[in-house]
Amino acid sequence: MTQRAWLAAVALGVVAGLAGCGAGRGSQAASTAVRRTTAPAQRPPAATTPTLVVRAWADALRRGDVQAATRYFAVPSRVANGGPPVRLRTRGAVRFFNETLPCGAKVIASEPATHGFIIVTFVLTERPGGGGCGSGAGQTARTAFRVRHGRITDWLRVQDLPPGPVTST
Repeated sequence: MTQRAWLAAVALGVVAGLAGCGAGRGSQAASTAVRRTTAPAQRPPAATTPTLVVRAWADALRRGDVQAATRYFAVPSRVANGGPPVRLRTRGAVRFFNETLPCGAKVIASEPATHGFIIVTFVLTERPGGGGCGSGAGQTARTAFRVRHGRITDWLRVQDLPPGPVTST
């Protein structure tokens, strides 16, 4: 598969997965991302724990600073937003993933999970350059993250919990 075809598949998957959060960016963003060259990896800003890394990533994205948000990801990394996991093999693919997220997010909770993951709960917000969060703004979303050496290696959307206590009968 060519890089262009692969990026198109990633874009389609990300946009489809984000349908509940508002519309993704248009085809102009997809064609722009394909033409970009991969920039050299830059050191992520200092963060000492996985939760702080995720919080710093979310803060950067919420400000509309996609370049800073991109630096928090390892290359390669794995993402899934309502579909099967996709491996992002270039810095450009990571940037494109971050660009196509229509919502910003504010961390409201974090909990440890198995296999070195943490589950982070966000409240979704509008963000500059995001294409509009729409009805997703104010809603919650949960994502499983794995962070190694200060960079996000896995970003996997998980089912949001219903509000209130869960009881079994």
